[in-house]
Amino acid sequence: MIPQETCSYRPDAAVDLRRTVQRLAHGPGDPTFQTSADGVTWRATLLPSGPATYRLVQVDPRRIDAEAWGPGAEQALALLPDLLGARDDPSSFDPGPGIVSEAHRRHGGLRIPRTGRVLEALVPAVLEQRVIGRTATAAWRWLLRRHGEPAPGPAPAGMRVPPSPEAWLRVPSWDFHMAGVDPGRARTIRSCVRVAGRLEEATTMTPADAARRLQAVSGVGPWTAAEVAQRALGDADAVSVGDYHLASAVGWALTGERVDDARMLVLLEPWRGHRYRVIRLLELSGEARAPRRGPRLAIQDHRRN
Repeated sequence: MIPQETCSYRPDAAVDLRRTVQRLAHGPGDPTFQTSADGVTWRATLLPSGPATYRLVQVDPRRIDAEAWGPGAEQALALLPDLLGARDDPSSFDPGPGIVSEAHRRHGGLRIPRTGRVLEALVPAVLEQRVIGRTATAAWRWLLRRHGEPAPGPAPAGMRVPPSPEAWLRVPSWDFHMAGVDPGRARTIRSCVRVAGRLEEATTMTPADAARRLQAVSGVGPWTAAEVAQRALGDADAVSVGDYHLASAVGWALTGERVDDARMLVLLEPWRGHRYRVIRLLELSGEARAPRRGPRLAIQDHRRN
């Protein structure tokens, strides 16, 4: 019988389950994440104690019921408060007047989640380097369906647990090629999984030390480290500098103009300590969408090479 654990999480303040965890999904159809039509959130993960599947239901703003299955079920529920933002402290956040204040008022239940699983955030972030989103998410789906194991318990069909470091090292080069992953990103993923134990130690470090540890791996830069910090480490201040769209989106929301990374950081400086929180609020406001100009970024299909 597959081990099952249950609990009710009752935070001190309101938590919006959907908005808090939605950025953990890497595109539509992510095999590790699914939200069903009835509002139930499913998530598959690989923990030190083994694979686990979460089933999360928002009962009211201060109650989220959870079930977990698999060898890692008990540990999964022990980590549930972190996943739902228990370590996120917005008490010092002052949104100020304007659009950020209005977004904060409307989405006050947003928390910055902390999965504590560095490699699970790092591999898809590497896949997202220098390519458009749907190319990266398609590669993530392809690789997990081929190399991830089925999620334990009554998870929806097709859900997968991310591969272990050992399993990632067994992925042959032609499978990366078939997934549309160029040799450079494939090499970076292999470099990361070879030192996965050292990278997982980032969860015990300060944000600056964690960023240095991650960027010590060839191919992992500030953008990738920030993407990991936002998800695995629950860093409410991590800014993905170098993102293809982010600076324009933030600039448009805050000033009505497109800006570059340097100007974006100036605009976000009043909220230092909460800059990623502000970015998430701007995303949720619907205002962080600069009008498109010029051609879309071309899709690169490395399988033709």
